[in-house]
Amino acid sequence: MTSKNPFRPIHTSSIFFAKRDYYEILGLKNDATTNDIKKAYYELAKKYHPDVNKDPGASARFQEVSEAYEILSDETKRAQYDHYGSSSFFNQGAGNKTANGWHYQSATDPEELFRKIFGDRNPFADFASSFGKEFAETDYGFEASQQHVMNLTFEEAARGVTKTISANVVEDCMMCHGSGVQPGYKKVSCPYCNGTGFVTQRMGGFYMQTTCSRCRGSGSFNKNPCLTCEGHGRSVQRRSMQFTVPAGVSDGETVRANLGNNTIYITFKVASSKRFKRDKFDIHCDVEISLAQAVLGGTVQVPGIEEDTYIQIPPGTSSHTKLRLTGKGIKRLNQTGRGDQYINIKIIVPKNLNDKQKALMQAWAEFEDTPGTVNGIKYSVEGAEFAKSPKRAEFVSDEKFMKERDRNRGEEEKEGLFNRIKKAIFG
Repeated sequence: MTSKNPFRPIHTSSIFFAKRDYYEILGLKNDATTNDIKKAYYELAKKYHPDVNKDPGASARFQEVSEAYEILSDETKRAQYDHYGSSSFFNQGAGNKTANGWHYQSATDPEELFRKIFGDRNPFADFASSFGKEFAETDYGFEASQQHVMNLTFEEAARGVTKTISANVVEDCMMCHGSGVQPGYKKVSCPYCNGTGFVTQRMGGFYMQTTCSRCRGSGSFNKNPCLTCEGHGRSVQRRSMQFTVPAGVSDGETVRANLGNNTIYITFKVASSKRFKRDKFDIHCDVEISLAQAVLGGTVQVPGIEEDTYIQIPPGTSSHTKLRLTGKGIKRLNQTGRGDQYINIKIIVPKNLNDKQKALMQAWAEFEDTPGTVNGIKYSVEGAEFAKSPKRAEFVSDEKFMKERDRNRGEEEKEGLFNRIKKAIFG
């Protein structure tokens, strides 16, 4: 059975509509958004469509709503209408600017406009699907989240952590439980196919039965759509979940997660660390030791990913010596085992010494085979005290100076290093 929808052209006269403002017709203010205009048209067109409203004035009201939408949904026409105003908009010839304003007269069939907007979808279903979406927009947003950026510290990325994330999802409406029908109502039989889900069309000398384009074969349509989801049964909602970040993720790495029935891609943004540097699954760190530790050896605490470790410093350790802790690096993602931790030794040279420390260092320096000189140490040349400086060094024969220094050292060594240090400290 075919639906009879006689051509009802819109013909606007200044008498009929001059006193009505397009924004007023749609129940809107003049700062309404494009989305507001679409929603208002959807509600009013559904309400006054002749197929569902048999009131004698419904057809004229439907035409009025259609023309208001045709003007306000078009940016150019709306700008002209806003500029010339509702009263002068209808004064003169069709579509022409005049001294008194601009007149608009449409010959568009409101049914064609209705079909153009709603297409082959159920015109009495939801607003969102009618305009290209299969769910309703909400205050949470216009669609489901597809990506989420998660900030992590260096340690969280290395060890793994559980964090709460919130994102938009598209799920069944909590008001109508996915039916799309306002609670307390039911879907009604489709008037286009009389509830059969099929329509019969004559093509030449033949009759063809096709699926009803209005109810899409369901045999019914939603006359009272849910106000929360606007009739579709699904809407944008906000959901939270606990997400476990696997140990060993890298900066910029993306993983896929399921949030309800939705898929979301989580990208990790890992902050840099003041203590560690990462090289794939290995980590590098600097460890400071004292001068005494470097010379005599000892132990030092090393920061780690899981826990701190104490390591042995061999005697005579030089600055920038590299030590390795096997298996103390980052867990290999999707693999077994861990990387290694590399330790860069840095010797801290004291800058501020007290008198005792300075005396001890000077006593030590007198017996140290240095490649040059040490400030504050006096060297004897031909029986005279000579504070050797780089400037005076050029006047002293290297061979003569070295022999004299070795002779003086031999005499001083008889006294003993311990006594020298004791004398330097206690006098």
